[in-house]
Amino acid sequence: MTQLRFDDRVAVITGAGRGLGRAYAELLASLGAKVVVNDVGGTMRGDVFEADVAAEVVQAIKDDGGEAVASTDSVATAAGGQAIVESALDHYGRLDIVIHNAGNVRYGSLTELSYEDFEAVLDVHLRGAFHVVRAGFPVMAAAGYGRVVLTSSIGGIYGNKSVANYAVSKAGLIGLSNVVALEGAEVGVRSNVIIPSALTRMAAGIDTSAYPDMRPELVAPAVGYLAHESCTPTGELLVAIAGRVARAYIGETPGVYQPAWTVDEVADRIDEIRDTDNSWILPPLSAHADHIGRSFAMASREMPTGAAQPSKGK
Repeated sequence: MTQLRFDDRVAVITGAGRGLGRAYAELLASLGAKVVVNDVGGTMRGDVFEADVAAEVVQAIKDDGGEAVASTDSVATAAGGQAIVESALDHYGRLDIVIHNAGNVRYGSLTELSYEDFEAVLDVHLRGAFHVVRAGFPVMAAAGYGRVVLTSSIGGIYGNKSVANYAVSKAGLIGLSNVVALEGAEVGVRSNVIIPSALTRMAAGIDTSAYPDMRPELVAPAVGYLAHESCTPTGELLVAIAGRVARAYIGETPGVYQPAWTVDEVADRIDEIRDTDNSWILPPLSAHADHIGRSFAMASREMPTGAAQPSKGK
């Protein structure tokens, strides 16, 4: 079996100094990629510099025969995002892959979370992704090739207590990836989301004694596939947790059409409205138009010509 490799490809990986990001960097480098290892080396709150972890990962990659360069610019600013991309161009003359993994955590319930802590998390996760994508997308588009992997979370899909800032950021990254996929479709750039779970610094303070194997290295191959030229999906979400790799997706129930509604009628028919039989699972690149087209078709009592039929799903 031929091994998928990244020879001559250049990857920018943010938050690559520890945990998941380091696992991604070391895997891609071991398979031939030249890697820009970006990490400011901060605490989980992102407010204190701890160590030059990016340089440590670069040295480990070089010791293993790979090629890498360190970047300590912050994704939290537009200038930082530009500098990270320019590091790839300055050292290697090209950019093929952008993996945004950088993150921070600041806890607080809805009655306690400060505006400062809300913004600080959005700055790294959500705005950070935009800063790197905004700088890198035109480069890849001009070259006619690119792979973007953004990091969401089960917290971004399902939410969690005391992390409104994190949940908002991770949900927003799904929307950003969808836009990259749509705009990138005509220029050879594909974008997908990884939803990883692994035991990293974020698990500090949690009793994980009964957890299965959740090393970051179990997530890295899924990210490697999304970053590889053989990756065919775009605008999708892959889950990777404890050895399980799955697709997450957004669906719609077929719903109920009426030419007019009252509050009472919505209440009376809510079970029909929520019934997941024959749910719509819309193709990522046409989902926006399909959603509108199918909805309008229900109003006119006919499916649009050539429209994909609803997928059976729960």
